[in-house]
Formats: sequence, C-alpha cells, structure tokens
Amino acid sequence: MRSKMNYSKIFQVILQLSRFALAALFLFTAGAKLWIVKDFAASVAQLLSATGFNYVRWMWPVTIAVITVEIIAAILLLLRRTVRAGALLAAALLVGFSAFALYYVYVLHGEPLECECFGKIIASQLGVTTALRNLALLVPTFIVFFGYQQRSQSTIMDSEQVDKTS
Repeated sequence: MRSKMNYSKIFQVILQLSRFALAALFLFTAGAKLWIVKDFAASVAQLLSATGFNYVRWMWPVTIAVITVEIIAAILLLLRRTVRAGALLAAALLVGFSAFALYYVYVLHGEPLECECFGKIIASQLGVTTALRNLALLVPTFIVFFGYQQRSQSTIMDSEQVDKTS
C-alpha cells in the first residue's frame, strides 16, 4: 500500500512538471518569436513561398496564427479545467510542425533554413533534428493528457469509496 502511494506521488510530480514545462516551452517559443517577429515572418514567407502559397498575402496571418496558437496552448495547459485540451493542442502543434519540417526538407527539397522555433536563441535547421525534437516532446504531452484522465477517474473512485464508508 505504501509503495503504491509513493508511485502515485512520483507520478503526480512528473505530471505537474510535464504540464508546466510544456506551458513554459510554448510561452517561451511564442515570446522568442515575438522578439524577432519580422525575422520570423520572413522565415514564414520563405516557407510559404517554397510550398507555392502566395507568401505576400499569407506571411503575417500565418505568423500571427502560429504565435497565437502557441500562447493558447500554454494557457490551456495552465488552467486546471483545460489541461487535457491544452495537451491535445500541444500534441497537434508538435506533430504539425514535425510533419511540415519533414515535408519541407524531403518532399519540397527546400534549402536549409533556420526554423527560428526558439527565436534566435537556439539555432536549429528545419529537418529531421527539428522533427525528432518535436516528436520527443510528445512524451510529456502524453503524460499530461493521459495522466489527467487517470487523475480524474481516481478522484471519482476515491470520492465513491468515501461515500460508501459514510
């Protein structure tokens, strides 16, 4: 019984660390992009141009959308009632960014380009490394998504046991 309680406490610590680390990550990346917003918009324009989109028309809407969605994901992760929605949005962003990085490099055969995911603070080129980093970040995302579901069910079960003993 005691070891089960220790595992539960350890999991709760990992769950909260994952939750807040993901929120911090998305706030940091959004802030870094805002810091260099013109350079980031130029990178977005270059990516849009490579995919055949009218980059002049879509450069700023896509730039604003990426930053806004990252901020929304962070806020959802921070608010207790929306943690699972935040984890889903974070997972969608990570998978989407990874898929686009691989598509740009291997399908479009795009030129090496700094992704500016972290502004100019952490340099990384769009490609496999970016995709693998983003996919590795799915681990804490899954911990948060499935951990909060389990936590809700265990809270319900605990309250049912209290009702039975009363």
